[in-house]
Amino acid sequence: MAKVTGFLDYHREKQPYRPVETRLRDWRQVMTQWPTNTLEEQAARCMDCGIPFCHQGCPLGNLIPDWNDLVYRERWQDAIDRLHATNNFPEFTGTLCPAPCEGACVLGINDEAVTIKAVELTIIDHAFAQGWVVPEPPIVESGKKIAVVGSGPAGLAAAQQLRRAGHRVVVFERADRIGGLLRYGIPEFKMEKQVLDRRLQQMEAEGVEFRTDSNVGHNIDGNSLRLEYDAVLLTGGATQPRDLPIPGRELDGVHFAMDFLTPQNRLCEGDDINASDAISAAGKHVVIIGGGDTGADCLGTSHRQGAKSIHQLEIMPHPPVSRAESNPWPLWPQIYRVSSAHQEGGERVYSVSSRKFVGDHNGKVRALELNEVEMKTEDGRTSFVEVPGTTHELPCDLALLAMGFTGPEQNGLLDSLALKLTPQGNVWRDKKWMTSERGIFTAGDMQRGQSLIVWAIAEGRSAAHSIDEYLMGYSDLPAPIA
Repeated sequence: MAKVTGFLDYHREKQPYRPVETRLRDWRQVMTQWPTNTLEEQAARCMDCGIPFCHQGCPLGNLIPDWNDLVYRERWQDAIDRLHATNNFPEFTGTLCPAPCEGACVLGINDEAVTIKAVELTIIDHAFAQGWVVPEPPIVESGKKIAVVGSGPAGLAAAQQLRRAGHRVVVFERADRIGGLLRYGIPEFKMEKQVLDRRLQQMEAEGVEFRTDSNVGHNIDGNSLRLEYDAVLLTGGATQPRDLPIPGRELDGVHFAMDFLTPQNRLCEGDDINASDAISAAGKHVVIIGGGDTGADCLGTSHRQGAKSIHQLEIMPHPPVSRAESNPWPLWPQIYRVSSAHQEGGERVYSVSSRKFVGDHNGKVRALELNEVEMKTEDGRTSFVEVPGTTHELPCDLALLAMGFTGPEQNGLLDSLALKLTPQGNVWRDKKWMTSERGIFTAGDMQRGQSLIVWAIAEGRSAAHSIDEYLMGYSDLPAPIA
């Protein structure tokens, strides 16, 4: 283990952020880098438990105690080798993952968990700064061709694994840039896109081919890929947004979150955006419906655009500050969390349900009518009951629907391939990640439903193993997860 008394000698340090008044004036990443000496102390808190439950919490199976020990001993190059052994993109997970590994950390039983995510991010940042992250092209070509549809984290992880196994890999992306929601869904202040671009440069140098503006099922025939390629992997994500079918939904000023976030990301990329495409919160009363990460992304974006007021609504009750008895370790702690966007302002409102959008005589939204609700659980089923006499209005010039996603879009690609779906509307697959059609595989949110970036990377790696085995009869790539 790193240091026998490390968890007694050092307390958990908080992630360093740029001052609110400074970061609200730009779109740069809010986090600042940890000093390496501080991270060495934080890594020393890892107890190298007899049973490291952090492994259970991490879908990638990251060897967390190993690289904590290496960081403490200042063996940074060994640490990145150990980290890359299980995770293609630790800069993505170290920035964006909610860190279920920390929720499972044994130290969290009676103390604050090890700063696993911060150590992970510092390892990869240090590795890039030292020039240790270099292309790893295959030594031998297999002669096999694989099409990967979708360039989010699942598709990118699978593409890199398959290319390193010697296959020719072509990634198809319907947008004009590679990255999926990493590119156009995650705000710049949360992860600067140069972090994504430097990894894409490595993959291109390894021989991965990227094709943008390639909407398979629309301007590219999905069935033609089956004829041209030896295998096809579908990683298009779960991009169908959850709607809110209440009166006034059709009013001008009511938008899905991604329709709001994407144009701002394009502006940060330097694109010219038509006024009709841009949705601005400047000078407006903004209401964000949905209390999750996407809602927080809308919150931070609205702050930077100059919103007049912001309310973020959540139908669930206010979470507890610490674990409830019904939420014991090592389960993911369902506790009150404050993101960087919440630190910047706005009001979070819990236990409310939206009744209708109220418009003015020009057909524009001017208010949201809502009421308080009580959550009740009976026979294992949860329901929300309106509290009488609590109906009221919030001023609202811009309403953003950030209530998650219901599954993959089915018109186009999935319809053309006639794939079997699950009862939830996701793409069905067997234990080898193959769909109902031979030679067509799937991974990530397209088959799992809306989930975490760490699951997407893990499943992309696992699907790559199965595809390699399908094509070659065996595979030296890491064995798949269940």
